[in-house]
Amino acid sequence: MDVALSQSVVNTATAMASQKNSDALNIRVLKKALDTQEASAALLIDSMKQSMPQPGLATSGSLGTQVNTFA
Repeated sequence: MDVALSQSVVNTATAMASQKNSDALNIRVLKKALDTQEASAALLIDSMKQSMPQPGLATSGSLGTQVNTFA
């Protein structure tokens, strides 16, 4: 058996295993970053909801007396 060929196979297998571990780690870091951004966005949206005054419903006329369409 050719020693260079077996060394090449071993090196390739080692590199592939290392790449899988690296990919898994990168995915975990990405998920953590996305979770952090999600939490920050939720806090920002909640703070904006609290600081914005809600308009009152119309009491007369044909618009705004049946459905509150404020989002």
